[in-house]
Amino acid sequence: MAASEKKAVRALGLCSGGLDSILAGLVLKQQDVDVAWITFETPFFSADKARAAARQTGIPLIVREITPAYLEMLRNPPCGYGRFMNPCMDCHALMFRLAGEWMRKQGFDFLFSGEVVGQRPMSQTKSSLRYVEKHSGFEGYILRPLSARNLPATIPEKQGWVDRESLLDLSGRSRKAQIKLAAEFGIEEYPAPAGGCLLTDPGYARRLKDLFAHQTETSVADLELLKHGRHFRLDATSKIIVGRTQKDNQRIQDLLNPNRETTIKVRDFPGPVVAVRGRPSAEILHQAAAICAGYSKASGQPMVKVLISGPDGEQVIETRPVPPDDARAFII
Repeated sequence: MAASEKKAVRALGLCSGGLDSILAGLVLKQQDVDVAWITFETPFFSADKARAAARQTGIPLIVREITPAYLEMLRNPPCGYGRFMNPCMDCHALMFRLAGEWMRKQGFDFLFSGEVVGQRPMSQTKSSLRYVEKHSGFEGYILRPLSARNLPATIPEKQGWVDRESLLDLSGRSRKAQIKLAAEFGIEEYPAPAGGCLLTDPGYARRLKDLFAHQTETSVADLELLKHGRHFRLDATSKIIVGRTQKDNQRIQDLLNPNRETTIKVRDFPGPVVAVRGRPSAEILHQAAAICAGYSKASGQPMVKVLISGPDGEQVIETRPVPPDDARAFII
């Protein structure tokens, strides 16, 4: 076959938007591989960094929202969680499975990522990378260009779609080699290596664990609300969210369904919006109203009027503010 007739090789890469993702794509482009990226979004992580990487490099980017599939995995990850609620290995396996389905659908030849052997102690050991590949359903078709020569040869290498000797053999946590390579490619802007996944945030993880423990079904609004305000578990079926700022208050209101959920505000004084989730009793509503008053500018008043708005209409009650120090016993 003449050189002009040589098969065009197409590769689909998982892109986080970090430097390693960028370099993996550019290393393959050096070999005239037709490269595209795919990235995934959920309430736990966004595609913003990947979009920035695509703009900088010109590599096409596919963005897919995967919350339902991700939640199914997240509730019971076979490998369990990391330090918080991060199921890193099963997360990666899921993403490669979904990327592989898109690879087949769109006629790409193989998958790749910017993973570096030994860079992350849980998810980027050789055994972890092997686990991800095996459970993705695309064994042999996942190439890690930055560490390829430290790993067994993949189908793309065996088939001659890429030149294994032109791939890299990076390992470990040092980023000196990546920074040098970025300079060679003219890449001057890239995000810090810290993650952007809320599942590794201790506060968010506690709230999510509590949510999973008390709800069998989870909506996107539930997950978004975990990002805002202070969360208090009042009983097994009820919790409240107390806004911290005006922006917080607005976001909480935007995420609630007024036909199903209850909000509480102090009358005549500035204060938080309080969202009541679950199936609150009259006693719980009064407790929530007292906590709301305690976090308002009326906290020093002996009695405060509080407006409760819900599916059954509005009512005004009087309550004695509960000091925030007392309310912290219920905080999640």
